[in-house]
Amino acid sequence: MPCAIMNSSYAADLLGLDFSKTATSTPVICQMSTDLQHMKVDTDTSVPPELTNGVNGNLEEAQIDYDVQANLPDEHPGVASPVTALDRLVSLDDKEGAQKHTAYANPKVEDQVLPPLDHEVIFKDMAAVKCADVAGQASDESESETEQQQPTQQQKSSRKKQEDQQTFAKWAQEHAEDRTGEAIKSMKKAIGEQRLTKRELAHSHQPRLAGVAREYQQELFERAKKQNTIAVLDTGSGKTLIAVLLIRAILDQELEDRAVGKKPRVSFFLVDSVALVFQQYDVLEKELDQPVQQFCGAMGTDHFAKSSWQEHLKRNMVIMDQINLLIFDEAHHAKKSHPYARIIKDFYITEPLLKRPKVFGMTASPVDVRSDFAHRARELEAMLHCQIATVSDLTMLQSSVSRPEEMVAVYSTMDSSFQTILYQEMEARFGDLKVLKKIFRNARDATIQLGAWCADHVWLLAMSENAAVKFERKIQKKYTSEQYDNPVEMMDAETALLHEAQAFVRAWMFEEPAIKAHNLSHKVIVLLQYLNCIFERPTEARCIVFVRERYIAQLLCELFNRIGPSPLRPSTLIGCGGGNTGELEINFYRQLEIIKHFKDGRLNCLVMQYQRFDLYKTLIQFIQSRGRARHKNSKYVHMIEDGNQQHLQTVREVKKNEGTLRDFCASLPADRLLEGNDAQLEDVLLKEKLLRVYIDPVSNAKLTYALSLVVLDQFVSCLPDASSSPQYIMRAEHGLYTCEVVLPGNSPVHSAVGKPSSKKAIAKRSAAFEACVLLRQKNHLDENFLSTHHKYLPSMRNAHLALNVRQSSTYDMKIKPKIWQQCRGSLPNSLFMTILRLEKPENLGRKSQPIALLTRMRMPDLPSVLLHLQIDKKSDLIFHALDGSFGVSPANLSKLNAFTLRIYKDVFNKKFEVDEAAMSYWFAPVIEQFQLTREASAELIDWPVVNYVSENEAWIWEPESSHEELQDRYMVDKWDGSRRFFSIKVMPELRPQDPVPAGTASHRYMNSILDYTVSLFSKSRKNVVWRQEQPVMYAHKILHRLNWLDEYTEKERNVKTDAYVVPEPLLFSALPAPVAAMAYLIPSAISRIESYLIALEACDMLDLCIKPDLALEAITKDSDNTEEHRQDQIHFQRGMGKNYERLEFIGDCFLKMATSISIYCISPNNDEYEYHVRRMVLICNKNLFKVALERKLYEYVRSMGFSRRTWYPEGIKLLEGKGFKKTGDEVHKHQLGDKTIADVCEALIGAALLSHDSKDMAAKAVTAFVSHEDHRVGEWADYYRLYTKPPYQLAPASAVQTNLAMQIEEKMGYRFQYPRLLMSAFVHPSLPNFGGIPCYQRLEFLGDSLLDMASVNFIFHRHPDRDPQWLTEHKMAMVSNKFLAALSVKLRFHKHMRYSSPAIESQNREYVQDIQDAERESQGARDYWTATKSPPKCLSDIVESYLGAIFVDSEFDYSQIERFFDKHVRWFFEDMSIYDTFANHHPVTHIHNLLTLSFGCSSYRIMASEIKNAHGTHITHSVAAVLVHGQVIASGQASSSKNAKVKAAQAALEELKGLAPYEFRAKYKCGCQPEEAGGKGMEEVGTAI
Repeated sequence: MPCAIMNSSYAADLLGLDFSKTATSTPVICQMSTDLQHMKVDTDTSVPPELTNGVNGNLEEAQIDYDVQANLPDEHPGVASPVTALDRLVSLDDKEGAQKHTAYANPKVEDQVLPPLDHEVIFKDMAAVKCADVAGQASDESESETEQQQPTQQQKSSRKKQEDQQTFAKWAQEHAEDRTGEAIKSMKKAIGEQRLTKRELAHSHQPRLAGVAREYQQELFERAKKQNTIAVLDTGSGKTLIAVLLIRAILDQELEDRAVGKKPRVSFFLVDSVALVFQQYDVLEKELDQPVQQFCGAMGTDHFAKSSWQEHLKRNMVIMDQINLLIFDEAHHAKKSHPYARIIKDFYITEPLLKRPKVFGMTASPVDVRSDFAHRARELEAMLHCQIATVSDLTMLQSSVSRPEEMVAVYSTMDSSFQTILYQEMEARFGDLKVLKKIFRNARDATIQLGAWCADHVWLLAMSENAAVKFERKIQKKYTSEQYDNPVEMMDAETALLHEAQAFVRAWMFEEPAIKAHNLSHKVIVLLQYLNCIFERPTEARCIVFVRERYIAQLLCELFNRIGPSPLRPSTLIGCGGGNTGELEINFYRQLEIIKHFKDGRLNCLVMQYQRFDLYKTLIQFIQSRGRARHKNSKYVHMIEDGNQQHLQTVREVKKNEGTLRDFCASLPADRLLEGNDAQLEDVLLKEKLLRVYIDPVSNAKLTYALSLVVLDQFVSCLPDASSSPQYIMRAEHGLYTCEVVLPGNSPVHSAVGKPSSKKAIAKRSAAFEACVLLRQKNHLDENFLSTHHKYLPSMRNAHLALNVRQSSTYDMKIKPKIWQQCRGSLPNSLFMTILRLEKPENLGRKSQPIALLTRMRMPDLPSVLLHLQIDKKSDLIFHALDGSFGVSPANLSKLNAFTLRIYKDVFNKKFEVDEAAMSYWFAPVIEQFQLTREASAELIDWPVVNYVSENEAWIWEPESSHEELQDRYMVDKWDGSRRFFSIKVMPELRPQDPVPAGTASHRYMNSILDYTVSLFSKSRKNVVWRQEQPVMYAHKILHRLNWLDEYTEKERNVKTDAYVVPEPLLFSALPAPVAAMAYLIPSAISRIESYLIALEACDMLDLCIKPDLALEAITKDSDNTEEHRQDQIHFQRGMGKNYERLEFIGDCFLKMATSISIYCISPNNDEYEYHVRRMVLICNKNLFKVALERKLYEYVRSMGFSRRTWYPEGIKLLEGKGFKKTGDEVHKHQLGDKTIADVCEALIGAALLSHDSKDMAAKAVTAFVSHEDHRVGEWADYYRLYTKPPYQLAPASAVQTNLAMQIEEKMGYRFQYPRLLMSAFVHPSLPNFGGIPCYQRLEFLGDSLLDMASVNFIFHRHPDRDPQWLTEHKMAMVSNKFLAALSVKLRFHKHMRYSSPAIESQNREYVQDIQDAERESQGARDYWTATKSPPKCLSDIVESYLGAIFVDSEFDYSQIERFFDKHVRWFFEDMSIYDTFANHHPVTHIHNLLTLSFGCSSYRIMASEIKNAHGTHITHSVAAVLVHGQVIASGQASSSKNAKVKAAQAALEELKGLAPYEFRAKYKCGCQPEEAGGKGMEEVGTAI
């Protein structure tokens, strides 16, 4: 246990024990007493540590603390403001002034309904103000439009829209020049802008984390490492972060000491209450990667034996000469006999000086009583053997620590208490019951503080079942502990009277509360009035009302539930103590539940019992209470009694003491003051005479100390993350300050150290100066001290954005594969055979005979193709390419040629010239009972059929022909090529002159069966005489269908095929019917075979080995808008099979991963920014398109489906049939979008990946398509060959790093060869050079692409039928910050992260608690992580950086990534349907909901336009603005209008955050009424872009 958390009184007892044999080291948090006095919750409105105290008091000195943003208006529609600014109160020195002030704040309370709470007066019918359906819906142009209005309203809206457009145009023009410089910087953030889309957009609404620890925190941390220190800082200023950083530093050193054999030592964190034990334990347990343990009286520590402590401390770490650190929280308690003082007096000072641990104290003020500041501070320093360190001026904290605006609400009081009717009845009946004595007093006092309604409800609370049981026990105790003559009878009588009182109260008819004098006190009315203002509409505001009595908290909560505003969700929060008889009890876990609900918004108002708000009596109470309101727009409202001079005096005295504290801080020695960088800067610069100047040798430009800060800031602003800024770390030594500037992790220069100086301001500028000189020397700054990065960033951005999905060009398209052309021109003496057969021949509906495709070269093994043979019946057509060839004589070749030409003529009505040398291939029937072999043989050919067909053009019908000879014949209409039949049987009962039977397929001649058979025109029919006596055949009219690749259309499904014909007019083909039936499938077979062959030729051209089906899928574009998922497809080509979309989805991911690995290998020491830029150059669509054009890949793309005109063989002349006049030299063209060609490149990469078990071919494909020196990889193993281990990875590991590797091995099952590499995965960019180890950004860059690949691979194979849009949407859940942060906490990665930022510490801690609660309450639900708010991004980053580290450490073993995914990620996504509703929180949608639903405003718009840059650049950018009632409230800029609107919406959300509805109306002069905002509800609102 490197850390324990403990009650300080138990710590004092513990220090008498010897634990020299403890095995590990741990910080300890200790509690002062067993009373639960402190509980702190970090929400926008913080719950104070003392929230759970059980002490006495009343509401007359209560305060309201809530989160809103702007000042309350002095006047409100129909009512005076309930509060006023605090400075107006403290300026009042006499009663007259106070009375005048009160008259301003509150009207006189009369016996009537008060105007301030008349809903019609204030809100114009409050019932109508709900989550109103509002107008202002954001359209594609994000412009508010009210459609369902009367014509006059439409005209008004149109006029308003025009006005807003004019306002925006004027604003954009005025700001164009000023914003150009900023826009250039924005353009240089192409990588950052991408984060506005897809994965990052869902989290863009969360507050940005601070990058580094504040300077004063860093200084205090450095000071505390060197000497004992008491940090005197305001509540909320981050003292806990300093403690965490200090514990980490101490533990790191402890691990190093133990590694060399030194005795183990422990750290103590002492706190003042049980609640703080658990709170601070929660902080340290989440922030430290060493074991932490908490101890307090509630855990039975009073009964721990030495062996028990030893057992605990084997796993944890603590003791005095074995203690390395003592931290005292609320250090001002260290006085007299307080346990803090006992620890110092009894144990600390008795140890030799060198054996004493380091001491660090934390307090908001060294004085907690009304005493002399200097004297008490010296006493505290002497007691703790520390020196106080603080800021020189408390106002310096205001830039880092938000202070609430202090305001006052003045209320009048009742003249005196009075007795309600219920009180009088209870007194008359039960006044002699002594157990009710306090209840009578509370009920009477409540009439003054709360009013008659609350006073009566005191009885309802006191007579509840639980309270009655307590009263009975009290009565029993009374009569068992004292001497009475008849105790049993007396006890029974008093108990019976108590039951009677209980029944009487239950039967009483209680009235509903009314907002009028006497029913409620004026104090409560003012409170309700104020809550109505804040919670008028749904809001994210939080409010805390502090009271001093439990029963008052209960009553107010009940009252708020009865008549409070509907958006108000109140609850009572009181101490865990039992309280008095009849009062509410609550346990610790219920407290935690209430606090959690308050933090997540399920509750937004707490009525709390809290002793320090009675008004505060000391400065520290004031500072601590005010520190609860930490939101930057919070208000701190004091409720002051009208004319109460004591209250006024208290306020004045506290303000005076705050000034005294400032004076005291300023009087401390200079080495204990944190003066800030700009203290007396101008005077300092004038006095400095020896400041260096750098003159550039090229331009003679001058760089000075003063300019260096600006130059460095401008350079950093050109890095991808514009929010990053240089971090200045100040160190003091020998009276001089030395500053180190640390640049963001993506900077090419990481840090620079300045010259020592007597002033911090100069030291800071010296560090900046050195950094600028270094950047110039490395050519990262040009001769004018401007960043050189901007010279290639715009081109990189253009490379990414240049291709337009709408842009298309016309290209040549291959129709036939080269293999046919290469084989033609000679007579072959041997042929190769590919057998075409149906897997389910029965689905054809008639007997068929396989056909052999005979070629001069062996065909590749091709996958089968699915054919739709009949309605809802299909079968695979299988291609068996046999090995070897068989000999063929000229005579047999001639027969095969005749057979082939007969198929073309009889089946497809095409007559070709006889030219055997020009034939590309031939067909032959296969024997019916053939046995499939691998070797080709002439014996497989049905030669009798070939011979018969080659010798006979047709079978001739004769009148004497038998009926059996007419069955199963293939017949052709001599005069109509579209009419062909298969004969079924002879119908003896029918005659040629009979009418055509019903249900027969239609024909233009339907008078008789003979008439139906003949297709001659009328004139010709007269010249022909047909036999009147001939058989009638029932036949199947063949559907004119050649594209069997496609399903039957609705039209085809309804076509009739029954036919009745006579034989004489028809041609009986020499082709057997089974052969003809199979021949009809030839067009589809040849079409698909040729597509396969063309696809394989594309692979050969790229030197890639890809499976034919995947190759064809990768180059298939089946519509003009293939990439527009779930949209109506334009010019959709039926029957083409799968298109490239899914392969492009997985190929794009592999491309990103492959190039990321390659770039990381080539330059392992480069920054993340450089990685992003170089990768974008490789993977951008423009680069892929350029390479594809060079390779003429467009020729191979399949954009045309089956064609009746192009499947025929080339090379032989067509003599009869459609198209016979064509020369055969036609060039086929098709139109392709530029992006389509780039997408096909990615699809081919995906096909290469899926064609093999290894990733070698996919890596080779990436090299082929990026065609760049940054990716020269032929196989997967080449990546590791490219990698050169950086020095930091190879350096010897410290004990801390080795310990981290051991913890990870135990937890994750992987042993790191290079612990320093692992440490890098957990170093936050706020510590960019942590002991020579870079931050995690490089590894995160690598791990991000690896995790993407694992996720895509999983979802791609698990959902083979889902379209890319669905895959993309659901993949986003797998790689979202939300999920990865939850996974990070589940794996406890957050405990290992090293950082220097107070925001990260607090937000990490809060999120960890939230996600752990969510998982615990989910009952095993796998999507529990979706229910929490957005997490800090750093938590997800370290998961990706860990994957990067494990990949590099394992020598690029991708199976380690798959193992991690299968073990830790897969389980969450086995059922993807639970994430169907997982959606991004789009900022534009969010601002729409906020304005319409929370503020009821319908007059707003988000508008954007494109602006050309000044300064001679040719880049354009877009600016957007959010307008509310014609006023621009926020703006944003980006490279596109879409992203500009997102940024403008984000800025508007920040601007409006915390505003109450009435404040919004006052600030923006909004007079929109609820009826004007009728429209869609929240559930109908969609993303507005």
